[in-house]
Amino acid sequence: MANKTESSPKVSTEKVPLETDEGIMESEERKWGIPLKDMYKQGLAFYKDKEGKALHLSYEDRLKLVAYTQQTAHGTLDLNSAPPLGVLDVIGRDRRAAWHALGNISQVQAMAGFLHTLERLCPLFKPYVEAIQKDFEAKKQQEEKKQKEEKATTDLQNRIIEEKQKQQSTKLTEEQQVQKIKDALNAQTYDQFLQYAQQQFPGNFDQQAILIRQLQDQHYQQYIQQLAVDQRLANSNIKTLASLDKDNGNDEKNVDSGDWDISDLDNKPEDEATDLLAHKEETKADEESDDDDIFPPVEEANMWTRGEISVFKESARSGGGRLTVGHGETVTVRVPTHQRAKCLCWEFATDNYDIGFGLYFEWSKSPTSEVTVHVSESDDEDDADDDGYGDEEYTVTEGGIDPEMGPERRALQHQRPPVSIVVPIFRRDCHTEVYAGSHTYPGEGVYLLKFDNTYSLWRSKTLYYKVYYTQ
Repeated sequence: MANKTESSPKVSTEKVPLETDEGIMESEERKWGIPLKDMYKQGLAFYKDKEGKALHLSYEDRLKLVAYTQQTAHGTLDLNSAPPLGVLDVIGRDRRAAWHALGNISQVQAMAGFLHTLERLCPLFKPYVEAIQKDFEAKKQQEEKKQKEEKATTDLQNRIIEEKQKQQSTKLTEEQQVQKIKDALNAQTYDQFLQYAQQQFPGNFDQQAILIRQLQDQHYQQYIQQLAVDQRLANSNIKTLASLDKDNGNDEKNVDSGDWDISDLDNKPEDEATDLLAHKEETKADEESDDDDIFPPVEEANMWTRGEISVFKESARSGGGRLTVGHGETVTVRVPTHQRAKCLCWEFATDNYDIGFGLYFEWSKSPTSEVTVHVSESDDEDDADDDGYGDEEYTVTEGGIDPEMGPERRALQHQRPPVSIVVPIFRRDCHTEVYAGSHTYPGEGVYLLKFDNTYSLWRSKTLYYKVYYTQ
């Protein structure tokens, strides 16, 4: 027994290539498909779990694996600093001998040797490694996908921020240009408007200031409309001018008797300023009824949807609006523009069923700033009712107003303000989610929010809506 304790078993050590640790780690990662340190942890866990159960090794093989783990954890064995072993500790002596036999190999080489030895001794280790590799690849792909999504989200947010900054810069530039035009126009017409206001409200400076401001706003709108008319005429004459000689082309510049320029007021006597403004009001109605294109182009509306429809309905009951749109009816909510705001926002939803929705803009000055609701049995009749020009029906021929209609109805048709379509009427599934949107003012006028239920012959719809202004 004493001879057995003094002698130590022979442990065959596998030669590890004399390479750098970095080269070994790269080689092992290519072999396993996983970083060496992670693979060593997996192999060590496999050995501890399977040894004695599905894995039965010889005494010498177990000593070899334990030696690799000691070399990995503590480095090269130093016999001088190692604690003494008991006289009867045979296993401890054998393990220390196997550890000492590894020599000065690095911890990276010890991890690689442990994995190679375990792979050679245990056939079950290879399927286990393949399962780990698949799981590692799946996690790696998920991580890469997550990084791509985060990068895409970040890029999208950056683009949105850049686009908003660009829009704000463009809007600021446009506002500055508009203000410059207004200042120039006001400087030219202030004296005439002041004299006219003094004649209308002698001694009442507040009313004079209000009237001057109204005349200045009206003058600016007419100036913009005239620019649009001139541009349209110029575009329509391009082909004609190209087919004519220079002399003939120069002779074809005609001036409409209804057109006027800023200098008109400067050249008119004081007593003719009122007549000129009245005459311009008449010609303005003629131009707008002939063609709506004279107004500035209307920007597209921003529209989106969101959830939490029950929360919105509850808030609409208390702070918004709730009404019933009967079957075959169209409800129009008239919202005048506000002088302190620049944008209109809206939200709406219904119970159980969809409804048609569209947004129009009426180029007219509302006598009131309050929001009103109008109901009609068809969209055509609704247009007449909403404009505030009565319920009479009238016909329009291809060439204009029907010549057989009476003078009163002809005047009614002539006075209707033009309407621009911002959002065409389409059916919206607003019973499943909240529909919302916003639109920047194209000018002074009245927004028409149309809720169309004319396609429904039997069902009425319960509508919840909110309308508010923003800067």
